[in-house]
Amino acid sequence: METRVYVALGSNQGDRVNNLRQAIAGLTSIASSDIDQSSFYLTDPLDMEDDAEEFANAVVGFKTSLTPWELLAATREIEVNMGRPVNHGRNESRVIDIDIILYGNEVVNEADLIIPHPRAHERAFVLMPLAEIAPHAADRLRGNQVQSDDRGG
Repeated sequence: METRVYVALGSNQGDRVNNLRQAIAGLTSIASSDIDQSSFYLTDPLDMEDDAEEFANAVVGFKTSLTPWELLAATREIEVNMGRPVNHGRNESRVIDIDIILYGNEVVNEADLIIPHPRAHERAFVLMPLAEIAPHAADRLRGNQVQSDDRGG
């Protein structure tokens, strides 16, 4: 079974735009459809150290036959292969950050995976590129009433 997913990408180290392109290329190996890609957006870092560089952000959408947990593992593998440390802390600069925003209509609230992403509806750097490629999905996030604690995702 294939599911439509939306994934947010961010980078604020090195060649940020190239990092996004490389991550998108990595996602093609797990996509079972063409990848819809937003424009690249440059945004100020949010809740990070004072010397953090600007982010390049994008959102992509595609179909996949992976489960949510398999998709999470695949995105983490792409991050690690691109040089992101496994023990990378929250709100630290990064070569690449890949977050699952939506996985079909599924709601997941597990210790290591929360879908829809618990903070996506608060972040213009997710909502703007998502609205560009999937306005209905952005509207769904804006109306997101999923309760979660501050676990990652």
